Amino acid sequence: MDDNRRPDSGEIRRLPGDDGADRGSDTTQTFGHDADLSFVPFGSALNTAELEAIDALPSGAALLLVRSGPTAGARYLLDTDVTTVGRHPEADIFFDDVTVSRRHAEITRQGTAFELVDQRSLNGTYVNGERVDRAVLTNGSELRVGKFRLNFFVSPADLPQAG
Repeated sequence: MDDNRRPDSGEIRRLPGDDGADRGSDTTQTFGHDADLSFVPFGSALNTAELEAIDALPSGAALLLVRSGPTAGARYLLDTDVTTVGRHPEADIFFDDVTVSRRHAEITRQGTAFELVDQRSLNGTYVNGERVDRAVLTNGSELRVGKFRLNFFVSPADLPQAG
């Protein structure tokens, strides 16, 4: 057999039960095992540009900072009532990685309060190390979406003032 030719369908070995038909299933890959999901919080060390971005947030807005993952360093402004997160190209926050479901999560805003809502993602959504279906986000919360770790920061104007 010539190694440079493409095999015809009769030569391709398939797993039992795999007839080769595309069933349109989600191709999200599961992410490691439980040991990979241990919660080790990031330090609060933010660079000058990140601190300035947080300080500049208007009331009712928040910022997500990607701390680890393929897009580490990216910043996402949360200034709408619903922000979608996922691998779907039309997601507001697009994470192009197989550990992220197409429609992974939503971040909703009511007034100055933000809540994360998992959209039945395969790998789950985590807030401060806990897998959640929904969770209220507080200043500094750590989120995990697939292999991405992010920190959530609210506008300083919306933080409770020290008495």
